[in-house]
Amino acid sequence: MKTFKRLLGFVKPLHHYLPEYVIYTIIGVIFGLLNFAMLIPLLQVLFRPLDEVKDTVSVMPDFSFTIEYFKRLFQYYFEMFAAEKGKMYALGFVCVIIGSSTLIANIGRYLSVRVMVRLRMNILDKVRRLLYEKITTQSLSFYSHRRKGDLLSVMTNDVAEVEYTIANSVQVLLRDPLVIIASFFALFYISVKLTLFTLIFFPLSGILISYISKQLRKKGYYSQEMLGKLLNISEESLGGVRIIQGFTAESYMQQKFAQLTRAFTRLSKSMFNQRELASPVSESLGVILVTCLVMVGGYMIIEGQDGLTPEQFITYLGIYFTILQPAKNISNAFTNMQKGIVSGERIFAVLDAPNAIEEKPGALAVNGFRHSITYNNVSFRYDQHEVLKHVDLTIEKGKMIALVGKSGAGKSTMADLLPRFYDVTAGQLLLDGKDIRDLKLQDLRQLMGIVSQEAILFNDSVFNNIAFGQPDADPAKVIEAARIANAHEFIEQLENGYETTIGDRGSKLSGGQRQRLTIARAIFKNPPILILDEATSALDTESEKLVQEALDKLMQNRTTIVIAHRLSTIQHAHEIIVMDHGEIRERGKHDELLAMNGIYHKLVEMQEFK
Repeated sequence: MKTFKRLLGFVKPLHHYLPEYVIYTIIGVIFGLLNFAMLIPLLQVLFRPLDEVKDTVSVMPDFSFTIEYFKRLFQYYFEMFAAEKGKMYALGFVCVIIGSSTLIANIGRYLSVRVMVRLRMNILDKVRRLLYEKITTQSLSFYSHRRKGDLLSVMTNDVAEVEYTIANSVQVLLRDPLVIIASFFALFYISVKLTLFTLIFFPLSGILISYISKQLRKKGYYSQEMLGKLLNISEESLGGVRIIQGFTAESYMQQKFAQLTRAFTRLSKSMFNQRELASPVSESLGVILVTCLVMVGGYMIIEGQDGLTPEQFITYLGIYFTILQPAKNISNAFTNMQKGIVSGERIFAVLDAPNAIEEKPGALAVNGFRHSITYNNVSFRYDQHEVLKHVDLTIEKGKMIALVGKSGAGKSTMADLLPRFYDVTAGQLLLDGKDIRDLKLQDLRQLMGIVSQEAILFNDSVFNNIAFGQPDADPAKVIEAARIANAHEFIEQLENGYETTIGDRGSKLSGGQRQRLTIARAIFKNPPILILDEATSALDTESEKLVQEALDKLMQNRTTIVIAHRLSTIQHAHEIIVMDHGEIRERGKHDELLAMNGIYHKLVEMQEFK
């Protein structure tokens, strides 16, 4: 129930929904029961002689806000119509009241449904926003331990399940208990003995439904987990369809997917079968109880016990039948709630996940970069793997520093530590002499422009991709950034120019065009610090030369960290840092490193550098 209580927190503030919903529900319940109360005079008109219909009430009763007053008031008018106008007028009087109360009851139900729709939509909006805020602010280490499919499943299926569960549970728990309480009040009013008899059966139904609910909760967890695996393999297949077809692995992937979906189908069938069991169980118990009621009530009428009349007994059965559906709804709500609780636990697992990168209270504001970046005895460990070991490096403002080495040497990790995608596990990373962990995170990252080896773009217009995060950007500045990145010419040739949508991850563009857009994005930001992770790797020779010239101009008054595999692009760096197994093994200018005849010299020879 702890998870369910937290899920109910998404409904807050309750004063936007609760009073309004309760009022509409009470109107629906009261006027719904009034229809059944009208059965007694209706049956009297149809099946009893007129003389027996007349009541002792012959004068208008004095007003009092009690059930007895309204009962006597109705009987007064009913007797008057029956005596003066005949049975048909009395029958018409009863039918008008039944029709009016039915209309009012349905209006109340409709308005209560509108409140629930508003509540459901607000739940969806609130949960999705919280999840999106969480995943966009999490550290990169968070994603290393989670599959994309699981996160997609949480944001879609689990959110929908929670929305359905909370809304239905709130609706059922606020409305149906009121219906049951009001109905039992009416039943006790008609016959105390018969109503006490019916209460014996309710605990039995509750025990059976509770057992079914516990079984469902276990299966619900495995079902949602398996759905996450299905979404994960689907997402991987869509992104890697070229590789799947290129390696003729269609059959292998189809078999893998089929195995998962068969297991999910078996579990889902079992879960749905068990969930649907709650409804026939409660309904069967209800029918058995009604059968017993007919026997007991019939006996009481025949023997003349408790003053029960045939009209009252038929009305009693009608009111009792109104209890069966709400009781069934409550049992179903508790059953369905189990799957919603499982989904809620998965949502809270994401929302409660600690963020490895947190901004300190009272963090220092940063409004520029003035002197230097310093790696002071920096080490970094990822799980049990030590990626960086005691790195010491100072990068002066305006300098270009190149990081080279074999794959896995720690180059990208060095760059990722600077914008705090990860935090150092030992030592300090200083910006102008201040530990970056003491600075405001947004201010720190605002100082940096990043061009990664993979061209990461969004399914949006060219303009919005270059001016990312600034939709009201100056078009002239966007065009200038594109010119410097050698992208303006091909953008102009697109169907809608800068307003052309580039597709999922820029799928409508070539690899070189995508990379030039990422460079234009970094240029547009105009940051004092640039991080270039093999920024020209996807360009052809001619474009590489033009973009490299543009980058050289861009880097003249900026501090730049270049991660390079193509060593021809970094020969003019102020200092080249050679990484190996997480340590700095060599450092110096291009010619100095060649003269050392060490690691760098071997790397150059392997690339036949001239």
